Amino acid sequence: MRLGSLIEGLDAKPDAGASLDVPVSGFAIDNRKVAPGTVFGAFQGARVNGEDFIPAAVQAGATAVVARPEARVEGAIHIASDNPRRLFAQLAARYFAPFPEVTVAVTGTNGKTSTVELTRQLWRMLGHHSASIGTLGVTTSVDQVSTGLTTPDIVTFLANMSGLKREGITHAAFEASSHGLAQYRTEGLPVSAAAFTNLSRDHLDYHGDMDSYFEAKMRLFDEVVAPQGAAVVWADDEWSDKVIQRATKRGLRVLSVGVQGQALRLANRTPTQLGQTLDIEVEGKNYKVNLPLIGAYQAANALTAAGLAIAGGEDAGKVLELLGRVQPVRGRLERAVITKAGAPVYVDYAHTPDGLRAAIEALRPHTRGRLIALFGAGGDRDAGKRPQMGKVAADLADHVIVTDDNPRSEEPSAIRAAVMAGAPGAEEIGGRRAAIAAAIAQAGADDIVLLAGKGHEQGQIIGDRVLPFDDVTVARECAG
Repeated sequence: MRLGSLIEGLDAKPDAGASLDVPVSGFAIDNRKVAPGTVFGAFQGARVNGEDFIPAAVQAGATAVVARPEARVEGAIHIASDNPRRLFAQLAARYFAPFPEVTVAVTGTNGKTSTVELTRQLWRMLGHHSASIGTLGVTTSVDQVSTGLTTPDIVTFLANMSGLKREGITHAAFEASSHGLAQYRTEGLPVSAAAFTNLSRDHLDYHGDMDSYFEAKMRLFDEVVAPQGAAVVWADDEWSDKVIQRATKRGLRVLSVGVQGQALRLANRTPTQLGQTLDIEVEGKNYKVNLPLIGAYQAANALTAAGLAIAGGEDAGKVLELLGRVQPVRGRLERAVITKAGAPVYVDYAHTPDGLRAAIEALRPHTRGRLIALFGAGGDRDAGKRPQMGKVAADLADHVIVTDDNPRSEEPSAIRAAVMAGAPGAEEIGGRRAAIAAAIAQAGADDIVLLAGKGHEQGQIIGDRVLPFDDVTVARECAG
């Protein structure tokens, strides 16, 4: 593929007089991955300026460099743009195309992972070759590969999507994080429908305030989803009306779901021993779904996933019938073990005040005795949410154990102290394994234990090391 054909029609400014009839062999934003013929993306980041690595990329054989007009490029073609991240994504998308025929995206603070995975499951049961991309990695019906990020970098993302197409995948759902949207990591491929789950405090260390956080999410509806696409909106969140207004203004077809939903209205929800029964109204027809997942937020994720499938043209009755056959998502209210005393232990990824509230409230109807909540907070992340998480747990759980999550470069005891400030009377146990062992030892036959914060994660980040740690495995070892 030639550079000129990739640039044609885009708002790109290559060096005057430069020959664009040069072959392109790949794309990279890491100079260590540059090979002869690569187009290198040099962007200014929060911690690192990619422009500093332009000389190294050129030395490694970069054919062209996409960067700001002010950037200094010698020895390669400088493709200038005031928004180099977006231009780089557009060029890369042309290089990696084609992609799966049906692609949908999900944004929101909580529920993205479950929603894309449940959408994948519904498509598979409907007979489509489907995949999901997000926090759990790249998941198909036969494989799962971890990427380590909710939204991987643009090159990895597009290469994954292109690879899925070559493997016969026709339907793909992906998580669109606020970071990914702000940094143009989900651009270039046709997105036929986008979903909004909810919005609550998270990532304010990056975005600054809730309005900026919301605006980052809205890029999905304002710019990423196709002009004639659809917006599936969970209608029962305080930000939902604003999302619907933005989607309507863009001219998207809106499908609202939830208690206040118009496309899929949740008329009633009844907890059962291992799940819940949902009464749903669609275009005047009533459907009863025995959803094998616990908790109100799981019902929200399932209905949002159903909305995405329906937005893509699937029959509503058939989709709702299949909701009764979905499988739990890894680390999302996953029952890890039942202790010798008879107490079930659940693992959940909840790492925000709202997520923690949703997880505790999901388990409360199933708790005859005490609900024991164990959690911590991540280091080098939004510190303001720590006492808020403590307060949520103290208000809603019967016993709270504050422990370590991923302290990263921060002092673990300082993080715990910030959480404890919102949860006076909570028990503090620094080591996560010791804390899990204590929670399980305290639990009686009528109690439920919630291990929140890490969910599916297989490691604990302490300093600059990632130590093997899986809440599910540790819970089973402690219960054994």
